[in-house]
Amino acid sequence: MTDSLPAAVPTGAGGKYDDEIDRLFSAGGPLAPAVGSFSPRTSQTEMAKAIASAIADQSTLIAEAGTGTGKTFAYLVPALLWGGKTIVSTGTKNLQDQLFLRDIPTVRAALKAPVSVALLKGRSNYVCHYHLERTLNNGRMTSREDVGYLREIQRFVKMSNSGDKAELAKVPETASVWNLVTSTRDNCMGQECQYYQDCFVMKARREAQQADVVVVNHHLFFADVALKDTGVAELLPAANTIIFDEAHQLPDTATLFFGQTVSTSQILELCRDVLAEGLAHARGGPDWAKTVTVVEKAARDLRLSVPQDSVRMSLAQIPPSSDFFPALKTLKDELDGMTAVLEANAERAETLEQCRVRAVELAAALAGWKPDGKGKLVEGDEAVLWVEAYASSLQLHKTPLSIAPIFTNQREGTPRSWIFASATLAVKNDFKHFAAQLGLENETAKTWPSPFNYQDQGLLYVPTGLPEPNSYGYTDAVLDCALPVIEAAGGRCFLLCTTIRAVKHAAERLRDEFEKRGLNFPLFVQGERGRTELLDSFRNAGNAVLIGSQSFWEGVDVRGEALSLVIIDKLPFAPPDDPVLAARIDVMEKKGMNGFMHHQLPEAIINLKQGAGRLIRDEQDRGVLMICDPRIISKPYGRRIWQSLPPFKRTRDQAEVVAFFQQRFKPE
Repeated sequence: MTDSLPAAVPTGAGGKYDDEIDRLFSAGGPLAPAVGSFSPRTSQTEMAKAIASAIADQSTLIAEAGTGTGKTFAYLVPALLWGGKTIVSTGTKNLQDQLFLRDIPTVRAALKAPVSVALLKGRSNYVCHYHLERTLNNGRMTSREDVGYLREIQRFVKMSNSGDKAELAKVPETASVWNLVTSTRDNCMGQECQYYQDCFVMKARREAQQADVVVVNHHLFFADVALKDTGVAELLPAANTIIFDEAHQLPDTATLFFGQTVSTSQILELCRDVLAEGLAHARGGPDWAKTVTVVEKAARDLRLSVPQDSVRMSLAQIPPSSDFFPALKTLKDELDGMTAVLEANAERAETLEQCRVRAVELAAALAGWKPDGKGKLVEGDEAVLWVEAYASSLQLHKTPLSIAPIFTNQREGTPRSWIFASATLAVKNDFKHFAAQLGLENETAKTWPSPFNYQDQGLLYVPTGLPEPNSYGYTDAVLDCALPVIEAAGGRCFLLCTTIRAVKHAAERLRDEFEKRGLNFPLFVQGERGRTELLDSFRNAGNAVLIGSQSFWEGVDVRGEALSLVIIDKLPFAPPDDPVLAARIDVMEKKGMNGFMHHQLPEAIINLKQGAGRLIRDEQDRGVLMICDPRIISKPYGRRIWQSLPPFKRTRDQAEVVAFFQQRFKPE
């Protein structure tokens, strides 16, 4: 265990729980029979003691626990016994469901803890009775498939207690029909709605109000802090303990929500609703079709003013001669015109008044787009203005360059304990980067090592002779090195790439190579199917190769021989032309700091640790982590990178890797 910031773990009142935690986590304790594979782990027990101590003292703890520590039980046991009203926030909805459906019930039953638990998701996860009825009446389905999905949703609403779309497996989560039968903060009728008493969102919030433990996710938590619209706002004043699992994701998530985003899609959705409500409640009034058509055209023209797809640019990168600036002015003017029409008719119906409020809010957000010459806004805290283009929409972002002051402000007030837990928060046992991003500089931070024997269980292989990662043909050079190792491993491989382009190229090349060489390894590629389906197929195949980018670097758990080789093509540095990153580095360098060493490198190391963490998932796993980027050896900062990784035995010899797999998979 390592003290990585000056503060010491508080020993005060928390120490009184130490003996009880020793008993609960012992071989003869209540957890052992409840969990078939449970065995006492010193790191888990010590982490639980530190969390109990932070709960007792209403203090903050940054807790890094190596893979296999069992951090979920380490925070759940003290939270369920002594945490009072507890909010547990996870990285994803999948983890949220896992906690609510599996982990918390297991611990609660083992401890016989008399606590009530609720699951709270964002409103887009719950069917809205009003919008379902409106969609059924309008009949505006674009495909026969959507008509079938709508019937399934109609049946589901009559039987479901929660209205949570995750419970309706027959309709894919990505189906476009969900947008028509769920509400947004903008179009929710609130207490004016005829279905208010039956509303699934309100029911979920009421249950969360009354529960002892509430499971949310980071997006929900921070959307609430920023928008006051998720129900967490009502929970926070009563909460004694806040636990963030997968806390390494918090800086990015918080940045997303403490900023401001306006999209052409939002404006088109507003136009759709204005037309529907205008025709329903004020048909004899203005020409509603004409009113919305000019705004729709202006929104589409703004999207077309950025000719590229999938591009991010700061305003400073948009040429002054671009159509963007006049298109933005036209959209503001046309939106003001529609707002005036809504103001004249708002008293005819509550829904028209709602549309007016939405129009005013969107206009206010667009009005904030008065950049200085460098495309930056300074409003107390520095922010950067930038645009992001998608196939059919354009998003305008205003992003704070530091969320630390905002998040610190949110944590002030009622004393409570804040726990930040993850397998990857430190860089070589140094928490400064993570702590500074959230304004946690003077808080206690500790790390507990993994119980795994990495020296015996794994090999870190950095091949020789690879070119620099920005070289032409780099991905092919990686694949040339990787193919003999994939063959030696019998498939059983994740190939983790830093770009979607590399994923596509690697997929084409490996399909071709497997056919040429007669290698019967199933190939699964991110984007060709949903993540869960790809993972299930990968596990079931037993000899597959899965190629993925960012979404497979973390939150993925494949145990056993099915995953015995993880190949990482490049160190995961963020693109240097990313507008927010560029602005952050600019600010750091004006303060005399080194943007690369103080921001880009720590970020890359934390991401790399996540990717490396896919390999060894339990005491029986054995495998090879192959990092192809030569900079880990050739650059002075490389030492800092590999010292932050698990302490695998290291090699640069391909023959040693092949021998490792021959030994691993030799017939009994």
